[in-house]
Amino acid sequence: MTKISKKMKEARRHVDVLKTYDVADAIILLKKISFTKFDPTVEIAIKTYANPKYNDQMMRGTIALPYGTGKTVCVAVYCSEDKVEEMKKAGADIAGWKDLLDRIEKWDIAFDVLVTDPMSMRDLARVAKILWPKGLMPSPKAGTVSQDVAKAVDEIKKGRIEYKIDKTWNIHGVVGKLSFDDAALIANIREFIKTMNDNKPTGVKGKLIKTITIAATMTPGVKIAE
Repeated sequence: MTKISKKMKEARRHVDVLKTYDVADAIILLKKISFTKFDPTVEIAIKTYANPKYNDQMMRGTIALPYGTGKTVCVAVYCSEDKVEEMKKAGADIAGWKDLLDRIEKWDIAFDVLVTDPMSMRDLARVAKILWPKGLMPSPKAGTVSQDVAKAVDEIKKGRIEYKIDKTWNIHGVVGKLSFDDAALIANIREFIKTMNDNKPTGVKGKLIKTITIAATMTPGVKIAE
């Protein structure tokens, strides 16, 4: 049985598990009960009525949060030699062709996201067995395979994130840092929820969202209203 710290017990004491909070009130509460010495990440968890075992209820895509996630993302671009400088000017931290493939083959993966264009995707088959397990294989659904690579890099650097429903019908995502201004966190959370509803699968009849919970690192979850 996991031992609960005194600080966590105190934090839980302030959260009414039977109550659904307004987003603004929930953020104020999270800031009140957070006890970490670092800037906590704020995450959202949405329980849906979508069953991902059916193709017409699968959910996966990207969200451009208005105020980003507060996280610095290292973006790599696999491109031809003549595009390397252009990609770096677009914001890529790493850009390369054969040299980048060689680095990946040696498990030198010093990036969080890999972006490429459709024509270059076939080259990455050579390192697919390395990239797939780490969730780094570019994908059109994740917005990391694009005709406009420079635009994709810019959006990712500004805070575009990927979401995907899991086997328990839940969707999780980062919506910022607890140090963000309340208005910024509210805007990010509302954009996340709006994107889910705007992309409700055709196979889901009626409402998509069952419950929504937000939490900061090492705080209990707080249920919020849609």
